[in-house]
Amino acid sequence: MPEGHTLHRLAAHFDKTFGGGAVRASSPQGRFAEGAARIDGRVLTTGEAHGKHLFLGFDSGEWLRVHLGLYGAWSFGDADGERHLGAPRAEGAVRTALTHDGDGFVVPPAPVGAVRVRLITTSGWADLRGPSACEVITEEEKLAVQGRLGPDPLRSDADPERAWRVVSRSRTSIAALLMRQEVIAGIGNIYRAESLFRAGLDPMTPGRDLTRERWDALWADLTGLLRDGVRDGYIITTRPEHRPDPEARPVPRPDTLYVCYRTGEPCRVCGSPIVAGELAGRTLYHCPGCQSGRAPTRPGG
Repeated sequence: MPEGHTLHRLAAHFDKTFGGGAVRASSPQGRFAEGAARIDGRVLTTGEAHGKHLFLGFDSGEWLRVHLGLYGAWSFGDADGERHLGAPRAEGAVRTALTHDGDGFVVPPAPVGAVRVRLITTSGWADLRGPSACEVITEEEKLAVQGRLGPDPLRSDADPERAWRVVSRSRTSIAALLMRQEVIAGIGNIYRAESLFRAGLDPMTPGRDLTRERWDALWADLTGLLRDGVRDGYIITTRPEHRPDPEARPVPRPDTLYVCYRTGEPCRVCGSPIVAGELAGRTLYHCPGCQSGRAPTRPGG
């Protein structure tokens, strides 16, 4: 499932490429025909993300809400080339020549697969496939969705104090709390495991056992990692001293993560084999050496 940085990249891409222009909306698959009719011909005014939710605002005052879930993905054709954002996690672009119709709108290729939503402007086109949620909602309904979400570290209105109030009173493990979108919005399995490793925290530590200092450090680190993800387009959590080539960043490589997907491999810091277990239906990766629960020695000092 795409994590929060991907949704913020999507919002920025819609702002840059589609913002301020009228949109032709359709549902080639047919499952979103009614919703598409409500935004067809409207001007897309803004793209916004909160956690794993994408909101596209229109001049009618309505919003298109999309949650990609495990399988959802957007395909784009615009000045940056043809690209994909969502699942699979890999992101790529292939240069394509854009053609326009008599009204100036881009002429996209024929839909491939089950396209839930197709958006077309004078600047490009976008196809959505396989989302877990796709609906047109009012401003009040949007605010209600956001009210159920925890603070998103990538948003300017994020309030870490709100998350701390929940964490500091909970007997639940910090590993489980980080995955609850009503506690912190936008954190997925990779950011959860990697941030706990970088903090030297035993994943099973109850939230109420965290000191405020360690919580503040964890929040700050998550914020930095998410911002890096928005900038780079992929998740990179290893510090330069733990990568063979610290300057190489153009594409994801096997040394970009500390613990995720590295079961049985030696820890990049202490050499202990990385362990994987199940927590709340998701695989939890950690290093039993660096995350023993003792006072942390952070990777890299």
